[in-house]
Amino acid sequence: MNVLLWHVHGSWTTAFVQGPHTYLVPVLPDRGPDGRGRARTFPWPASVLELAPDQLRDAPVDLVVLQRPHEAELAERWLGGRRPGRDVPAVYLEHNAPDGAVPATRHPCADRDDLVLVHVTHFNRLFWDNGSTRTAVIEHGIVDPGHQYTGHVPRAAVVVNEPVRRGRTTGTDLLPALSEAAPLDVFGMGTQGLARHLGLSDERCRTEELPQAGLHTAMARRRLYLHPVRWTSLGLSLLEAMHLGMPVVALATTEVVEAVPGDAGVLSTRPEVLARAARTYLHEPLAAAEDGARARRAALERYGLKRFLEDWERLMEEVIP
Repeated sequence: MNVLLWHVHGSWTTAFVQGPHTYLVPVLPDRGPDGRGRARTFPWPASVLELAPDQLRDAPVDLVVLQRPHEAELAERWLGGRRPGRDVPAVYLEHNAPDGAVPATRHPCADRDDLVLVHVTHFNRLFWDNGSTRTAVIEHGIVDPGHQYTGHVPRAAVVVNEPVRRGRTTGTDLLPALSEAAPLDVFGMGTQGLARHLGLSDERCRTEELPQAGLHTAMARRRLYLHPVRWTSLGLSLLEAMHLGMPVVALATTEVVEAVPGDAGVLSTRPEVLARAARTYLHEPLAAAEDGARARRAALERYGLKRFLEDWERLMEEVIP
């Protein structure tokens, strides 16, 4: 089967392309957002093929996985007039929780009868107004990085992209108080200047941008994983931290309350509770390792790659005539 999808989210796509199909990924000369081609920092199998728009025109395509509203028009144009959902089976994959006036936020694919709207969390499906469109939930799957946790660095790992720009959404404003409980190592794109922005010393808040393989190694050396995000779908970095064997300290918001069992870390909507938990893990490395081991077992059971790929296979069989 030939599956057309854009390279939008590297971590999610890395799991998806582990399936048994051929994956067609658009590529443009500038490798911009609509034509990134194959990943440069994630290990993708040889079954992922880069195709330019002129190559897609006559390419056999069995399924289109749309992930952004404008991709439907792009796909129709690049596939020589074949319309996703009408001429080619299609699903729309929603990675994100709604923004704005959330209780009334209508999904761009609401009230469509020509595709399935797939959410990556039950939280997403609940909070989007999907109208009459058929929906499904296929929870995340993670390519297991292995139990790498050592926790020998007595600091908290935080993974977030563009924390200064995204501000309260990612809980950036909570970091100064939390850094008093445990010094922070913040990994992600656009983290440069974060300590200065928050008025923190380099000791209390360090930042670094690493490729995926290096990121996992660096995270696993830290004593705990801190997830201060107020509003998101479900951060894949949180699930990766659990796979690594890290204990979790996180805001009890969005899908996190379903993903992290009570014996794998501490969840709360009270920042002072999170600070106390981080301080405890910092001073009790054995307890941190035990909770991290339980986090790993829970993540493997619920967010393992095998279950993820099997869920997608079942949906594809339903969608493709």
